[in-house]
Amino acid sequence: MSEAWIIDAARTPRGIGKYGKGALHAIHPQQLGATVLKAIAERNDINTAEVDDVIWGTSSQRGPAAGDLGRMSALDAGYDIRSSGVTLDRFCGSGITTVNFAAATIMSGMSDLVVAGGCEMMSMPNRRSPEDGPVTMDQGNLRLRAKHPQSHQGVCADAIATMEGISREALDALALVSQQRAAVAIAENRFEKSLVPVYFEDGSLALDHEEFPRPQTTAEGLASLKPSFEAMADVPLDNQGTTFRKLINAVYPDLAIQFFHHAGNSSGVVDGSAALLLASPKYAEANGLKPRARVVAMANQGDSPTLMLNAPVPAARKVLAKAGLTVDDIDLWEINEAFSVVAEKFIRDLGLDREKVNVNGGAMALGHPIGATGSILIGTMVDELERTGKKRGLITMCAAGGMAPAIIIERM
Repeated sequence: MSEAWIIDAARTPRGIGKYGKGALHAIHPQQLGATVLKAIAERNDINTAEVDDVIWGTSSQRGPAAGDLGRMSALDAGYDIRSSGVTLDRFCGSGITTVNFAAATIMSGMSDLVVAGGCEMMSMPNRRSPEDGPVTMDQGNLRLRAKHPQSHQGVCADAIATMEGISREALDALALVSQQRAAVAIAENRFEKSLVPVYFEDGSLALDHEEFPRPQTTAEGLASLKPSFEAMADVPLDNQGTTFRKLINAVYPDLAIQFFHHAGNSSGVVDGSAALLLASPKYAEANGLKPRARVVAMANQGDSPTLMLNAPVPAARKVLAKAGLTVDDIDLWEINEAFSVVAEKFIRDLGLDREKVNVNGGAMALGHPIGATGSILIGTMVDELERTGKKRGLITMCAAGGMAPAIIIERM
């Protein structure tokens, strides 16, 4: 079986993703994806006619983001028409999944050169329509709802914190660390190797820096924020009086949810795109492509769709087992900060050294462009392993529906 080598990683800055606002909101999703796809091709001087596939992740595939965004973005980037493209959706886990799929096709011998990545425009006004009503993962399928009740992710986060006995103070403390670490990373230009500026069609600069971080954040400021999801928990979903709280209580009837998560200790809503170039050793050596890392192991894991956010821990254990490694063999960890409780539980359950986890901050400080985040985290890991001279990193994240993809990479 062939190895899969990571040759390069590129990403845009993350722009504030409020509907119709933020530095990137006027950029077409295809253009945002094309920004990183073009950068990957030009930086590595690749013949795009030899790209076997562009594997792309996007969760909100509607409006301008519909219609196989990966293929359209590659065409917009000037890729040869012989390079095909596909777009997938594993919710928040899409950006890791695209890299895993790319690595799998190379390791199987079916591909030699693949670009993987993703894009999400959270600011796009028509990601959802007002008539859609409250977001439910079952999309109103009452048969599925009866089998697997699925609540709002923020309500799930609070339910997990309640069940695990994790305090509001602990969640806020982790959020503060995320902001502090992101501020240091930005000040020291740790993201510079992968960061690609975004331009408007007229050539003027749209964004060349992270727009979301709040380095002025304090513990007192976080403590003053009102929890965000208590009102959401009791939003009526139908004329039967179903609410998000009741969906959780249908499975956990004795759980009295305490509400701790708010804007400061939840992931930021942002726009962004990222891409990674992967190649087989044979192709890389024949074409002068220098590898930066290799893929060691990959895994996918399902867990409770009702609690929805708990799959990263079993996913990490699964991918470690596949690699024949232990927690002590991993130098750096990236666990997406979808909500503070996800990272906090991950650290506690695996007994991790906090100085090895999300060392440059996470989504609470930098934001979470859903379909792109996993690819961003892998690229960030490649950069950080090189910066520090460390060897191995593990990247994972929760995804709606109770899932988590995971990957271990090793610096070369």
